[in-house]
Order: sequence, then structure tokens, then C-alpha cells
Amino acid sequence: MAAEFPAPDMLAIAERVARHIETLDPADIKGVFADSNVTILENFAPYCFDGPAAVDSWISGMAAHRDQTSNLRHVFGVAQDFSQTESHAFFSLPTTWMGEFRDRPFTETGGWAFVLVKQHNTWRLQSYGWAVTGLTAE
Repeated sequence: MAAEFPAPDMLAIAERVARHIETLDPADIKGVFADSNVTILENFAPYCFDGPAAVDSWISGMAAHRDQTSNLRHVFGVAQDFSQTESHAFFSLPTTWMGEFRDRPFTETGGWAFVLVKQHNTWRLQSYGWAVTGLTAE
């Protein structure tokens, strides 16, 4: 019988990426991304991070995007639309971000679509896409 939800080690990848976005600490994402062919879609320029420097470019871009943002934290909803083959897995993850931008509180809701690939006997992040579905700011 196929699993209905991602395994804990799969969800841990999403948690580590979210933690990196909160802290900007490279240790949070060590060993998270696939060895090659990584693609990241984000809501900040250049929007599509791909090619051999995708992860490094995303790390720099995220740091710039996070400028003037503080107290960032996330809450995940229940994973949706999970499917898996022997070498790949897909799931969507509703996410709420809360924090302050320029010292003003905000809440951003959205969803992540994750594609994982099996490498080195573990799951790695091949691709993700982020989509904002709501934003409130004071």
C-alpha cells in the first residue's frame, strides 16, 4: 500500500529549508540539496534559480530578500498531494510565515511544491517552488 503522506525524513528536508530561511545559517541546509539539476522558484529576483550555481545564488538571494526582516518563523500545514516513485517524491506543503518587515508585523501564507530525489541512500531536494496566497501587514 502506498503511503498517503511524506515520511518524516522527507518532511525534515522542508523543515531544514524553512529553518535556513529563518536563520540564514548554512548549517541548516548542509546536505539538503541534490548534487545537480537543482531548480528553485521564488518570489524574488531572479525568481528561477537553476544551473550549477542555483543553490549558491539562492542563498545569496535569500539573504538579500531577508534584509530588514526580523523574528521570522513558520508553521506548516498538513502535507498535500503526496506521490512517490522509487527515486522521486512530490508533495505540497501549506506554509504560514510570520515576522516583522521594517519593524512592522506581517503574515504571509502560501504553499511550497517539493520534488525530492533519492541520492546517496537518502532524500535530497531537487526542486521547490514557492507561491504566496495571502499577505497581511500592519
